Amino acid sequence: MIRSRHILRDFDRALESLRADALMMASLTDRNLQNSMSCLLDRNPELCAVTVMDEKEVDALEKKVDRDGVDILLRFQPVASDLRQVVSTMKLGNNLERVADQALNIAKRSRKLSMEPELHEAIALGPLFIDAIAVFRDSIRAYADGDVVLARSLRERDREIDQMNQQIASDLTARMAENPDRIPDYLQLLFIARHLERVGDHAKNIGEDAVYTAEAEDIRHPDNAFAYG
Repeated sequence: MIRSRHILRDFDRALESLRADALMMASLTDRNLQNSMSCLLDRNPELCAVTVMDEKEVDALEKKVDRDGVDILLRFQPVASDLRQVVSTMKLGNNLERVADQALNIAKRSRKLSMEPELHEAIALGPLFIDAIAVFRDSIRAYADGDVVLARSLRERDREIDQMNQQIASDLTARMAENPDRIPDYLQLLFIARHLERVGDHAKNIGEDAVYTAEAEDIRHPDNAFAYG
């Protein structure tokens, strides 16, 4: 009995350390998104360099979360809700690394744009940035707090971000026809909007994992679900 309690305490400590690393990744990734927004909207190339350095730290933390997660699985062989917590935290690390990649790509494209005459249309991406960062933050809150209601709300908000991206793409395509000399720069904005749309996708994924962790329910691909006979 004493040994069982000891193993349980060790598992709890290991899981808490794993979650702490994942939440540190989330904090750095959030900062990367904020900095990438300033890179574009404030035309601040110095923050682009900061984003590059922070992304490397996120990569290192992802490797640590994966390594420690596998170690927990091998040492403790958790089952049921304990297993779901470990696996979802490892999946969180993967999604965070991809969000950080999107922020890095935005920063690189924004740095190129900062070397060209300012495009007034860049400001139109401001609301998309705000919504993408907001849904990302709420996905982390849903994971950290086990807030299933919040987690379930992310799918619809991701659809709204998709719609915003589509509208921006339509507007920028029209501007290309009117101002063909700036087509390369408009393309950079199109790609940045696409990167932000991907941030929404990853936030939705994090929310889905939060629901699975809390309720053992897989809510991915609801439109494709079918029953086996």
